[in-house]
Amino acid sequence: MTSSPVSRVVYNGKRNSSPRSPSNSSEIFTPAHEENVRFIYEAWQCVERDLRNQMSGNERGLVEEYVEKIPNPSLKAFKPVDLSDLKRRNTQDAKKS
Repeated sequence: MTSSPVSRVVYNGKRNSSPRSPSNSSEIFTPAHEENVRFIYEAWQCVERDLRNQMSGNERGLVEEYVEKIPNPSLKAFKPVDLSDLKRRNTQDAKKS
C-alpha cells in the first residue's frame, strides 16, 4: 500500500447501524475488534483504488490475479458458491418452516 493523493473514505470510528450489526444487538465489540475492522477496511480501500487506477490505465501491474501453476486435483470439481443466493434461499426456507 502506497500513499497517494487520491481521496478515499476514512473510517471515523463511529458505528452506524447496518443489517450486519443491528443497534439492538447485544454484541459487544472490543477496541481490538474495531481496530482490526478499521485496518481491513482501509487496506481493502487501497486495493480497490489500485484496481481502479490499473483498469483506467493510469498504473500497471499493481493488482495481480493469483493462478496456481499446477492446479490441485482435489479441487477439480469445485464450483464457487454465490453467498448472496445461498443466504436468500436459507432465509426463504426458514420462512417456510
